[in-house]
Amino acid sequence: MPHQQFSRRAFLQSGSVLAKGSFIVLAAPAILAACRQADESLQADTPAFNTLSAREAGDLRAIVARIIPSDDTTGAEEAGVIYFIDAVLGDNRDEQYRAVQAGLREIQETAASRYTAANFADLSVAQQDELLADRESTPFFATIRYLTIAGMFSLPSYGGNRDKAGYAVIGFDDQHAWAPPFGFYDADYATRGE
Repeated sequence: MPHQQFSRRAFLQSGSVLAKGSFIVLAAPAILAACRQADESLQADTPAFNTLSAREAGDLRAIVARIIPSDDTTGAEEAGVIYFIDAVLGDNRDEQYRAVQAGLREIQETAASRYTAANFADLSVAQQDELLADRESTPFFATIRYLTIAGMFSLPSYGGNRDKAGYAVIGFDDQHAWAPPFGFYDADYATRGE
């Protein structure tokens, strides 16, 4: 894949497009508050869910795995995105959590009536994709897609991006400090001798 250069403005605009239709939009303070809960949960040998039920977590885990699947690169499952979502929904977001629960119930009802499966996670990959394609324009799907991408590429302390898997996917070199030149906008810095 060819390397593309993005300006800060383009990045911020793409973030607002990403959140379009979502009933949850995260700001830095909200993410920071949620990250404490997620970080504590991930420290355990077997991470526990603080908000989601086992059934909700199973279906959401399957949904995020279809949004960013595991193929030749790491997917949402390996990056622990479900723990990021669990932390965000548990951060005094009762109304949004109820909306996610309603979306999951609708998906479970469709899975039961169309495919005779009790849960979304029990469906084949093709059936999961078909069911999600039917919901692409819904606020539920927009929200889960937004949270999946946010969890995939956030700081690992926020609950997702386990072992910096998201950074590896996009080729981000996570360093404590950077030496000039910092980016394409000042790449000629070294050649000018300044």
